[in-house]
Amino acid sequence: MAPLRVLCIHGYRQNGSSFREKTGALRKLLKKHVELVYMSAPHSVQQACSEAPDNGPGPGPGGDEGSRGWWFSDVQARSFSAQQQCEESLGLDDSVAAVREAVRVQGPFDGILGFSQGAAFVAMLCSLQEHKLEPDFSFHFAILVAGFPSACKEHQQFYNPPLQIPSLHVFGLEDRVIPDCMSRELLPSFQDPQVLTHPGGHFVPAASAHRQAYQDFFKSFQ
Repeated sequence: MAPLRVLCIHGYRQNGSSFREKTGALRKLLKKHVELVYMSAPHSVQQACSEAPDNGPGPGPGGDEGSRGWWFSDVQARSFSAQQQCEESLGLDDSVAAVREAVRVQGPFDGILGFSQGAAFVAMLCSLQEHKLEPDFSFHFAILVAGFPSACKEHQQFYNPPLQIPSLHVFGLEDRVIPDCMSRELLPSFQDPQVLTHPGGHFVPAASAHRQAYQDFFKSFQ
């Protein structure tokens, strides 16, 4: 049985290489069953002390790509905060185009996984797919780790009505970057969302205790 191929969407101020490093335990947990494929956001991010990182524990972004983001909530400063209310954002269309290109070049993919800002972006990509606005997208499932609904007014179109795509929502009860209450706010945007909570913080959980939950979710797609 061929492994499921999953496109992985990193968090803000990460990149594909650093996210691959940080999900090494997940790749080991799912080996033989799931192939994780990584890409990087098109936008470079300038380091700023006031911005909360999506990195969680461990070293910062790796590789030569530096810090990347999928969109900016502050158009002037080219920065992002999950809590920032804004009328419009910057860069989302370029990021959708980057995913479209990744699907064409590296696809097809069975599903898509996102972390933090990447998980918020995944919800938007699923909405575009469901409304048949991106014919190249054919994801059968979505995994959203530390996700949240965008606070940007122009993004509210993505959250109504509830998305039919099967989804697994993963979040930490001690997450200080994206509190679990923010992740729970995304659940009504999906029909019959499955939930996996863990007692930790802002990272992708991959302990042996989580293996069964992941496998139970994946088995209906294999």
